[in-house]
Amino acid sequence: MNQRAARIVSEQGYLTIVNSIGRPGCYARGMANLSAPFHSDQHDAAFSLRRRLPFPHILARPILARVVRRIAADNPGMFNRLGPYVSADFIIDPVDMPFVLHLRPDPAHPLLRTLARDDLPPHVAYIAGRFLDLLELVDADLDGDALFFSRDLTVTGNTEAVVSLRNALDDIDGSIAEKVAAMFGPAGQVALKALRRASRRKHG
Repeated sequence: MNQRAARIVSEQGYLTIVNSIGRPGCYARGMANLSAPFHSDQHDAAFSLRRRLPFPHILARPILARVVRRIAADNPGMFNRLGPYVSADFIIDPVDMPFVLHLRPDPAHPLLRTLARDDLPPHVAYIAGRFLDLLELVDADLDGDALFFSRDLTVTGNTEAVVSLRNALDDIDGSIAEKVAAMFGPAGQVALKALRRASRRKHG
């Protein structure tokens, strides 16, 4: 069995992905139990503090709305890759941050907003990982599938919906992170460079 196949366990249209340290992510049809793949960080004070910090959703949501509308307008063909999962709801959880992201790839009314972890809507899939790992999925020159299936991510929910979302993101030319940074001028570029440096340090 190849490495990619070994990391994916599917059952009745749902899946979980085994993370790179060999521990399986949870299997669930909705919420993800993060205790298995992220057990080491849960004992880290900084990790716990970031998760508990109050987050200004009212400030973040207009920025994210601008971002998702621009990406949708610039890449209308990406929605064709979603098939029946156009307008489906996805939850993206940067586990070391005090928020989750709610994504609805609706071509007419695209939605990307922050939410509290105890305020999740019904969703077809839940993708969880450290913030820098999630950043690499939209800012890497490496093969998108290799990144998606080899990082320390917990992915639960409908298999086809998750793969369709991955395909839609792959349909966008260039780095999504760079496109977003460019929207915010020099400040955005400085922020992206800092995040890239942090990511490189993470990998040693």
